[in-house]
Amino acid sequence: QVQLVESGGGLVQAGGSLRLSCAASGRTLISYIMEWFRQPPGKEREFVAAINWSGAPIRYTDSAKGRFTISRDNVKNTLYLQMNSLKPEDTAVYYCAARLRSPRGISVTASDMDYWGKGTLVTVSS
Repeated sequence: QVQLVESGGGLVQAGGSLRLSCAASGRTLISYIMEWFRQPPGKEREFVAAINWSGAPIRYTDSAKGRFTISRDNVKNTLYLQMNSLKPEDTAVYYCAARLRSPRGISVTASDMDYWGKGTLVTVSS
């Protein structure tokens, strides 16, 4: 079992930055592909970014490219998402997810994830 706890969400003005963290316990993250998803109000959960167990490859959704940076520290068992140039449409609950390493590699499908955190709310005001 892996327990994931997100932190770092909050209220920020458009153009601002936030850094989300996801602390894992139970097992070392080195066995897992780590991903961020988000769920905007009234919408379905969507893929944001993913990072392989070794730190590469990395994948982003188009709206996150150039603004968000995913990283991981396998020693600290922590996943990060640095979010810059935030927009009101980035408002969502952000979830950390873990997927056991697979030959298929990174997946953008929420149903492929093995573990989820409870989420942290990011609100971007205009």
